[in-house]
Amino acid sequence: MAVLGIHTFAIAPEWQTETMRDNCPLLKAHGVKILEIPLLRPDRFDVEGAKSFARQHDFQLVTSLGLPGTIDLVSDMESGLAFLANAFRVTQALGGDVLSGVTYGTIGKTTGRPVTQRERDTLCRFLEAACRKADGFGLRLGIEPCNRYETHLMNTAADAVGYVEAVGAPNLFIHLDTYHMHIEEQDFASGFATAAPYLGYVHLSESNRGTPGRGMVNWPAAMAALTAIGYDGILTLESMNHVDPDIAGGLAIWRPVAQNPDDVLNLGIPFLRRVASAAGLSIE
Repeated sequence: MAVLGIHTFAIAPEWQTETMRDNCPLLKAHGVKILEIPLLRPDRFDVEGAKSFARQHDFQLVTSLGLPGTIDLVSDMESGLAFLANAFRVTQALGGDVLSGVTYGTIGKTTGRPVTQRERDTLCRFLEAACRKADGFGLRLGIEPCNRYETHLMNTAADAVGYVEAVGAPNLFIHLDTYHMHIEEQDFASGFATAAPYLGYVHLSESNRGTPGRGMVNWPAAMAALTAIGYDGILTLESMNHVDPDIAGGLAIWRPVAQNPDDVLNLGIPFLRRVASAAGLSIE
């Protein structure tokens, strides 16, 4: 049985314990079990506040990030590893066992050309070293393919499989996102089937980044594809309802993604549960 989570951008542009506490009754009413926290500035994160909140209200915490724009892995891999090491420490302190997202690059940073062999080789070395560091913290590391406008390094499930198999680390997994898949994959069935042996996390995100069911994602096809591979991991609703300014440009978010921000949870979660149930996918 899959487990439902939300990315906290649905609530606020950055983690604020009191804001999350105010929204706790709503999250509980919708059966949310997991909170995904973006660690864009891990050195400034309120670890104790978030940990206390999660323990008190019985939420599981997972973390995600994209590397800062100041880091260029090809020329300075060590800076990227140092940034991840700090994020690993925070994730472990929160009681999490997963750090995922664009852990291999900067959101919105592209060369405008296909990935080079040098970039691919460097990225493999980086992920290999990052997985060793993550293992030291008892963590699994996820890599999320993103659409061509946000990165040139990894766009499809097949791209991600290539990196996972080249690196060969047992704690490296693939994180797919329906928003990016809607742009880059031939269809949901082939994308999820390709990633299936290594799939460990899924973002449920609408084509306009807003309320699920109020865009163009083929949700019945997506849920049927997850059912077909027997997916029983985390399904996290991701909406750019509120976005941290540090990555808003990279995500091309400059206008509201939902006419009514409350619709993202109040309409989006029941919709996702209905369409999953119709496809035979059980969600806690």
